[in-house]
Amino acid sequence: MPLQRIVPKFGFTNRNRVEYTPVNLATLQKLAETGVTVITPEVLVEKGVTHPKELVKILAKGELTAKLEVKANAFSAKAQQAIEAAGGTCEKI
Repeated sequence: MPLQRIVPKFGFTNRNRVEYTPVNLATLQKLAETGVTVITPEVLVEKGVTHPKELVKILAKGELTAKLEVKANAFSAKAQQAIEAAGGTCEKI
């Protein structure tokens, strides 16, 4: 058997990769319907959406109609446009 078939394959893993927990606009809309107006990672942990020590990235899946003040570690471009179009503000932590 050739050596390249015997030896297992190894790939490159980036040690500096940053893992984010995705949170969609639909989730933010559900939180807004419960009366939340300021969304921070602490509020998301409180509501059971994420875990402590996780970085949060807001993604644009779903619709947002509520005016919210959102503070997160990262935003997608479409999510940021959707939040600002609804009259809210985005702040990177």
